Amino acid sequence: MFDYSARPDLLADRVILVTGAGRGIGAAAALSYAAHGATLVLLGKTPANLMHISEQIKLAGYAQALVLPFDLETALPHQYDELAATLAERFGRLDGLLHNASIIGPRTPLEQVSGEQFMQVMHINVNAMFMLTQSLLPLLKKSADASLLFTSSSVGRKGRACWGPYAVSKFATEGLMQSLADELKGDTAVRANSINPGATRTSMRAQAYPAEDPQRNPPPEDIMPVYLYLMGPDSQGISGQAFDAQAARQA
Repeated sequence: MFDYSARPDLLADRVILVTGAGRGIGAAAALSYAAHGATLVLLGKTPANLMHISEQIKLAGYAQALVLPFDLETALPHQYDELAATLAERFGRLDGLLHNASIIGPRTPLEQVSGEQFMQVMHINVNAMFMLTQSLLPLLKKSADASLLFTSSSVGRKGRACWGPYAVSKFATEGLMQSLADELKGDTAVRANSINPGATRTSMRAQAYPAEDPQRNPPPEDIMPVYLYLMGPDSQGISGQAFDAQAARQA
């Protein structure tokens, strides 16, 4: 695992938005960020899941989270601007954005992937991520120390057969991260990095590897050190880098 121990107040007074916050790694990250002092904005397409995480945050005595139901597959351009306006009115800035939401799509050879399937994966995993980032960049630039985190994959760093549009989308994710990091350096306090979670006990992992024993993989809570490190001030000045949550396990 990534070797880092976060102090309890690491994220005090920070406002952080997490996409796909209703379950899996997104939910674990939201709870971990809240536990270290942040105020969370929970974004996802299933209101019930988001409310459940919000209630867990409340019951733990952490800062009240803002729940924002938002469907990345169907959202129109003006809705991203409206979301940014809501956050600007509520908080005035954004200190962190974790792009966690994505879909895996068909695990087949690329020649068997339909155009509709390819476009769906690329839209959710890349287009929507770009739109959200672009809309929220002005708020991130108002922070004294902002972190922009992208969720990658080992198949987004070295292509492998039968990972279809998912692998292509994760290569695009790395490219978007690197381009933004280069554009933002110097005259802003916004840094951008990517995280490959590795084999983790999530529903997406189970979808990708249905025959695998999930108990072989750590739960999302166990891979949070790198998420905390990159979201907090200890990683200030680090940008354009690709990190692994589990150095020894890249699947």
